[in-house]
Amino acid sequence: MGVIIAIVAIVVVIALFCIHLSNNIVRLSNRCDNAWDQCNAQLKRRADLIPNLVETVKGYASHESGTLQAVIAARNGVTSATTPEDAMAANNQLTGALRQLFALSESYPELKANTNFQQLQNQLEETENKIVYARQSYNDCVLMFNNAIQTFPGSLFASGRSPKKGFEISDADAQAPQVKF
Repeated sequence: MGVIIAIVAIVVVIALFCIHLSNNIVRLSNRCDNAWDQCNAQLKRRADLIPNLVETVKGYASHESGTLQAVIAARNGVTSATTPEDAMAANNQLTGALRQLFALSESYPELKANTNFQQLQNQLEETENKIVYARQSYNDCVLMFNNAIQTFPGSLFASGRSPKKGFEISDADAQAPQVKF
């Protein structure tokens, strides 16, 4: 009788351990999804600032339509992205386009002095900092999830889950756009 109780206790402990590992993987996956949602919210905020910025620049540099169109096209790519991978790629394009826009503004001293432009720059800079933080948080969550499903014994309970991809930026876009003058 004591042997049966010991076997049942061992089976219960093993079952609880398996349930814990499986639930942990689900929690980590959900945490990654939440971190991506936070990152995506900051990307959307940045995309929402872009039309106002473009309109302000348009008043001073209307003949620079190529740069302005590139910024709008990149912004539209961010807002229409349906997967994290698409959003990451579109974000990289937007960062490059914003760099061109701010480089362009160097040629227009009146634009740099415009209060509305300065406020938009400050808001964009704050948002860029939030994006960096959200990106780091997302990548940390992805690392923890990937470690959980790729290491033993978690890999036994990953139930076909594939590793998530972290938010990568291209080498050219490794820095936030310079928005201070």
